[in-house]
Amino acid sequence: MTHPRKSLDEVIHAPVRFSIMAALAAVESADFKTVREAVEVTDSTLSKQVSTLEGAGYVQVRKTFVGKRPRTYLSLTKEGRRALTRHINALKEIAAGAVETP
Repeated sequence: MTHPRKSLDEVIHAPVRFSIMAALAAVESADFKTVREAVEVTDSTLSKQVSTLEGAGYVQVRKTFVGKRPRTYLSLTKEGRRALTRHINALKEIAAGAVETP
């Protein structure tokens, strides 16, 4: 039998990346500012973590312009949604094995 921790996704497991994935799972897409505010990080931290998630194929980054202002939108890819589901299921399995103390 394999311990469920082996199903954890190291890319997603980092707290900020997990928070980004969870925030994006609730919506079809969100702009950079909205995600930044939701996960309470700086622009540079969000940018770095999104780059890691994008490199793994979990997040799609789409850049557009609203008037003359650039706008960045983030969304989970299909693989990103599947990876997040697997990761959450592994966390649930691990938590289910917790022993309650009196």
